[in-house]
Amino acid sequence: MRSASESFWGSIRLAVTVALMSACRATEYEYLSWRPDTYSGGPNYGKPPQCVDIPEDLRLCHSVGYSQMLLPNLLEHETIAEVKQQASSWVPLVHKNCHPGTQVFLCSLFAPVCLDQRIYPCRWLCEAVRDGCYPIMEAFGFPWPEMLTCDKFPQDDVCIAMTPPNATEATNPTDFQTIPLLLSTGYSDICPPCDNEMKTDAMLEHMCASEFAFKTKIKEVRRENMDRKVILQKRKKMLKAGNLKKKDLKTLVLYLKNGADCPCQQLDNLGNQYLIMGRKVDKQYLLTGIHKWDKSSKEFKKAIKKLKTYKCPTFENVFK
Repeated sequence: MRSASESFWGSIRLAVTVALMSACRATEYEYLSWRPDTYSGGPNYGKPPQCVDIPEDLRLCHSVGYSQMLLPNLLEHETIAEVKQQASSWVPLVHKNCHPGTQVFLCSLFAPVCLDQRIYPCRWLCEAVRDGCYPIMEAFGFPWPEMLTCDKFPQDDVCIAMTPPNATEATNPTDFQTIPLLLSTGYSDICPPCDNEMKTDAMLEHMCASEFAFKTKIKEVRRENMDRKVILQKRKKMLKAGNLKKKDLKTLVLYLKNGADCPCQQLDNLGNQYLIMGRKVDKQYLLTGIHKWDKSSKEFKKAIKKLKTYKCPTFENVFK
């Protein structure tokens, strides 16, 4: 039996197909036919487009609700290997639930639905996701990337959009100017580095988004402007060194970016041992993750064990 998500996306594909066929006066619909873009900002590809199955290990988009995607995609990735390498870095952001349309927005670019014409996300969807997720990215020291500049996306052409929950549906089904997507959100106001699930995959994702990780206790926490300054005990057990030198480790001070007022339970309990993660941004070291060191947790022990051999995606290739 097809899930509600699959049925929903099936309806969307049919609707867009009918719209595109009507607009182009097509007599027969073919997935592999290719017509000039209505969106002038589209890239020029060296390879002809093709429909391919979304692989299970493309975690960002395998659950998005449709089974096939176009290659090359809308970010000029020409192989599945390249798509997986680049898309994997965005999985932690989707898990943060910073905006209900994050996965749909990203997958419309990384794994666009297999239709007769490239369908880009609407500019205002990009802006909504950017405005919701940028504070999360900033907390981890990442800027909104140039490749996702919202001005690149269309306002008036056929495009991927979403309608806020409980909003009155205003889209004319004969126009197909937008595709409404009703999604729920579970966004939390907890400081992003502190809002960590005790799940193996989630912990590994946080460690991959960090340059270094170690076990230690916290000596003191102070407010400094809009940040929180985290002063650590001198004794630390290194798990992932990155570019951190031993001399830096002794006097290391971390900052919880824009975290002066958001809740962080871990920083209220200074007697515990913690798994601390961070990365250097400009001249500051940012706290990017903090977990209670809990050997009674099977998920925690599994994450610590897997960290030694786990191959992380290269975040610098994506967030630039």
